[in-house]
Amino acid sequence: MEVRSENNIQVRCDKIPSQLIPRTRLQVWFFRVCSSILLWTCLIQLLAVCELWHPRLLTGLTNRIPWTSRPPLRLQHSLHSPPPLPPPRNYRSNGFLKVSCNGGLNQMRAAICDMVIVARLLNLTLVVPELDKTSFWADPSDFGDIFDVSHFIDSLRDEVRIIKRLPKKFSRKYGFQAFQMSPVSWSNEKYYLEQILPLFSKHKVVHFNRTDTRLANNGIQLDLQKLRCRVNFQGLKFTPEIETLGYKLVRILQDKGPFVALHLRYEMDMLAFSGCTHGCTVEEAEELKRLRYAYPWWREKEIMSEERRQQGLCPLTPEEATLVLQALGFDKETQIYIASGEIYGSERRLASLRAAFPHIFACFLTATGVSSTSGF
Repeated sequence: MEVRSENNIQVRCDKIPSQLIPRTRLQVWFFRVCSSILLWTCLIQLLAVCELWHPRLLTGLTNRIPWTSRPPLRLQHSLHSPPPLPPPRNYRSNGFLKVSCNGGLNQMRAAICDMVIVARLLNLTLVVPELDKTSFWADPSDFGDIFDVSHFIDSLRDEVRIIKRLPKKFSRKYGFQAFQMSPVSWSNEKYYLEQILPLFSKHKVVHFNRTDTRLANNGIQLDLQKLRCRVNFQGLKFTPEIETLGYKLVRILQDKGPFVALHLRYEMDMLAFSGCTHGCTVEEAEELKRLRYAYPWWREKEIMSEERRQQGLCPLTPEEATLVLQALGFDKETQIYIASGEIYGSERRLASLRAAFPHIFACFLTATGVSSTSGF
C-alpha cells in the first residue's frame, strides 16, 4: 500500500496482486465454456422434445433446404460412424454349412436369412452363401457383388461364425467331396436337430444345394425369429456402389414430386410357377406351361388356373392393379414407376394402366439386360 500526498490531499493506493488478473480471465473463460455447454445441451433437449411431439416438424424444415446446400445422400449416410462390433459368440462348431441359394433375389435373400437361423440353431460355421446363376434371370452376380460381405460377417458374429470360404483341407483340390442334399421344405426346428445335425458328425461339411422355403415361417422360437429379421434388415447390406446408386435414384424421383413405386409381380417366371394364366392368350398359356416343365424342381406341373385364382393364390393382373390404385384415390397426375421384371404380355397388358395413369415410367429388368419405356 502506498500513501501519496498531492496538494495536501493524501491518496491511498492499493496494488493489485499480479496473479489476480490471469486468474480472473480464466474464470471468465471457464464461465463462457460452461454457459455454451449448458446452452447446447438445452437446445438438443428442446429439439428432442419437439421431435417427440411433432416428428414431422424437423423433417419439414430440412426438406426446404435445397439439394445443392446439402451433402449427397451417400455422404450423409457415411457421416454416421458405424456402431461398435458386437463381441463374437464363442461356441464349439459342429461343422461347416455350405449353401447354394436358388430363385430370384427376393427368394435368395429370404433363404440366406433361413440358413443363418439353421447355422445358429445347430451351432455350425456358415460359409458365405452362393447365389443362383442358372435361374430364369441368369444373373452371374456373386454374393459380394450385391451384398457387403465384411458387414455380413461382422454384424452377425455375436450369433453365428461366418467364413468366406471353406478351409483348404475341405476343398476339392485336396479330393474332399462335401455331402450334398436338399432339406425338406417348410421344416421345423425338430427336423434340423434330429435329422440334419447328425450328418455333420459324419461328414463335417454339408452342402445344401437348394434353400428356398426350407425353414418354416411359423412355430419357430422367438429369439430365432428375431435373428431372422435382424439378418434381413441389418445383416444383408448392399454394397456401397449399389447404395450410392439407390440414393441417387431416390433423390431424382423425389425431385420430380410425389410418386408411387409399383411392383406388379407379373413376370413370366412368376406366372409359369404359379400357373396363373388369367387374361393370357392360348399361345401364352402354352408358353408358360412349357417353362414350368423346363424346371424339374418346380413340383407342380398341371395347374388349373381358374381354380388357383379362386383360392387367392394368383398375383393381381395389371388391369386389376389399375382398379386398386383408382380405388385408393390416386388420380391421373400420379407418377408411377413400375419396379419389376418385364411384364408378361408387355404393352398389351399395360394398356389399361397407361390409360388410367399417363405419367407412367417402366424400367424392366430382363434376363438379358435392362429395357425401359416411358410415358412422359
